Amino acid sequence: MNKKLLALYSLKFNPFSPQIPALALWVPPALESFCWRIEHQVGEGGFALAIGDPGTGKSAALRLLAERLSHLRDVTVGILTRPQASLADFYRELGDLFGVPLSPHNRWASAKVLREKWHAHIETSLYRPVLLVDEAQEMSAAVFSELRLLASADLDSRSILTILLAGDSRLGAKLESPDLVPIASRIRSRLRTEALPPQQLLACLTHLLKAAGNPKLLSPPLLQTLCEHAAGNLRLLMNLANELLAAAARQELAQLDEKLFFEVFSLDPKPAAKRALA
Repeated sequence: MNKKLLALYSLKFNPFSPQIPALALWVPPALESFCWRIEHQVGEGGFALAIGDPGTGKSAALRLLAERLSHLRDVTVGILTRPQASLADFYRELGDLFGVPLSPHNRWASAKVLREKWHAHIETSLYRPVLLVDEAQEMSAAVFSELRLLASADLDSRSILTILLAGDSRLGAKLESPDLVPIASRIRSRLRTEALPPQQLLACLTHLLKAAGNPKLLSPPLLQTLCEHAAGNLRLLMNLANELLAAAARQELAQLDEKLFFEVFSLDPKPAAKRALA
């Protein structure tokens, strides 16, 4: 959204955009508890899991967690962007994330350099390095196993890396396979995101509008209508609201209301004419 449209509604940012500031994200109690556990787990390392249906807030949880961890002194956070990669590309990305030159086709040497880097970090810090993996259901069993072996030390009695895996229900099913049971048994903290009731969706919208600087941008009836039509899905809720905001800006309306909702999402080809008559 350009500055002109932000000025039209006295907004600091678009409250319905996926790119809202991490500190402005709505934090339900379950997510707050999970972040607290992870902030304390980075001192000991190990695996954590965030799982849920698409659009229920997993990626937002990772963004918020990454923001909070960045404020902890001496915490190094790497975000894996290509979970579907082969073993060679997996090592290339790890080397880039943690600033060490690796030879992907010599996995023994690459693992040795990475582990030495992490050991050196632990010796000078209270925290383990952190690796965040979104869409982890795309990872192959070979990469999962390599990651498990990289993160363990002293005959598996000590973890030298904190790993958060996030994905949809396919990740849960994948972790139940015999090859990945060793990882599933090591998960120390869990977050499950689910479809939310209208009351919590309303709390999310209210929080975002206030954080963006215009708590009255949407009329109360429209807030209720959006929450009832979003099927408990945060992403769908934001998409609906964002489409209404674009339509309101085009018409330069002072406030978004239920009439606009039925205009935008009505099957009637002439909703604007009906509004004019009303």
